[in-house]
Amino acid sequence: MIVRRLRLVWAAVAAAALGLAVAAGASAAGGKLTLVAYSTPAEAYKALIPAFQKTPAGKGWTFSQSYGASGDQSRAVEQGLGADVVEFSLEPDITRLVRAGLVNPEWNQVKYHGFVTRSIVVFAVRKGNPKHIRTWDDLVKPGVEVITPNAITSGGARWNILAAYGAQRKLGKSDQQAQDYLRELYKHVSVQDKSARESLQTFASGKGDVLLAYENEAIFAQKQGEKIDYVVPKQTILIENPAAVVQTSKNRKEAQAFLSFLYTPQAQTIFGQNGYRPVVPSVLARFKRYARPAGLFTISQFGGWDLANKVFFDPTSGIVAKVQRS
Repeated sequence: MIVRRLRLVWAAVAAAALGLAVAAGASAAGGKLTLVAYSTPAEAYKALIPAFQKTPAGKGWTFSQSYGASGDQSRAVEQGLGADVVEFSLEPDITRLVRAGLVNPEWNQVKYHGFVTRSIVVFAVRKGNPKHIRTWDDLVKPGVEVITPNAITSGGARWNILAAYGAQRKLGKSDQQAQDYLRELYKHVSVQDKSARESLQTFASGKGDVLLAYENEAIFAQKQGEKIDYVVPKQTILIENPAAVVQTSKNRKEAQAFLSFLYTPQAQTIFGQNGYRPVVPSVLARFKRYARPAGLFTISQFGGWDLANKVFFDPTSGIVAKVQRS
């Protein structure tokens, strides 16, 4: 009886050991990472993910991907949407997850401050630019119809608003004159979609004369064969897109490996080929199309995102709320 019990015990031990070995083997072979991102970089990740999977760190790892309006995506992760790595349009959508305990407060205490790509706000216009859109003043001429996303859901919309306002200040206008310009601009806005990608789709369908857009979206549309041109205004804002690892990820080591890969010359080149301005200077220098506009400014012109959010995007007292109500 004792011998039989010992045999049963050893059989159980052996089975457990085999189970651990199988689990270890499965872990070594990879697993699945979940990427939650804003609406526009999906095309870039079609190339980035396979490139990562060819590296030792990415071998055997598959990906679940979710793309949508930046604010919506950030709120979804805050409310429980599973994610290992996030990339958003703007810093406040990461900050929301820091406050929720989902992203390390020191996420941006690294090289390039946690930004994985850059872009600028441009004017996408019909092929040949039939309405001769060149400057911000041209957007508010009679008969010009403007498309831009909704600032409640879209990070791209917020960049567009700050670009428009900041351009007026760069041109020597007062704060009141810049607010007046926003009011006039929004009289010309006919559609406010949830995301930058949806706004591009609306514009591509034939709606509007000019689309306020990420530079990368205009380049993407051209690569897709859309009959559009784009104009880089002399005064525009530098867009910086942040990415981070989610602290509650069960695959934090692998998630960090993927995030680190996005800063390699190979990955930054892929971003550059997909319309984004690489954050690595040596890679950026290889893309001659990404000239620096003379009047380029950054979010620091508005005192940083904390102040900009309060002044412009507070739902009750912000400048944009007042403009929309008017």
